[in-house]
Amino acid sequence: MSTFKNGYDTLSLAIKDLQSMGYTVDYDLVEDGLESKDLKQKWKAEELEVVKFYRFEGVSDPGDNTILYVIECNDGHKGLLVDAYGADIYISPQMIEKLRMNEEKP
Repeated sequence: MSTFKNGYDTLSLAIKDLQSMGYTVDYDLVEDGLESKDLKQKWKAEELEVVKFYRFEGVSDPGDNTILYVIECNDGHKGLLVDAYGADIYISPQMIEKLRMNEEKP
């Protein structure tokens, strides 16, 4: 199990560090899970786990907020999902549950 930092100063520093830890897949949010355009592969909500997340808030604009999700899939793929608050896409209840901001996650 990877040891994650509690926080990062910037989103770009977080991505660089997490990629160096093997979280290299660039995930995109789709209705019922995630996809990787590079790998041409999709994962349903039940096939993945959010192992950590980081919240970044814009300094100049409080509405400029982003969440970085650290994700592991049951097939061994590991990567990152960068998701702006209020994403303008319909996602399934199962995926909403996976991405819920639960402070109890490790």
